[in-house]
Amino acid sequence: MGTIIPTVGRVVYYKSYGTPNGEYKPEDRAAIITAVKDAEAGIIDICVLNPTGFFFNQNVKNGQEGGQWDWMPYQKASASNSQSAEPRPKN
Repeated sequence: MGTIIPTVGRVVYYKSYGTPNGEYKPEDRAAIITAVKDAEAGIIDICVLNPTGFFFNQNVKNGQEGGQWDWMPYQKASASNSQSAEPRPKN
């Protein structure tokens, strides 16, 4: 997969923690990147959009566990396709 660089304003998934006893499972939520702390390490600040409101979270690491962010499937597919595509000939 090609490398996607986090930038301010992009929409990503934020994985909610869920509850300790499992009443609520971790879920993907939409989030907007509000600051990039370390692009190489995938550490960003985000605004998470929930059905009942929003909250801000700082220094969020990239990953697929609760409390982390990740790229959406279409973003991953787009990065993958752009890496494998043949360059266009120059006219």
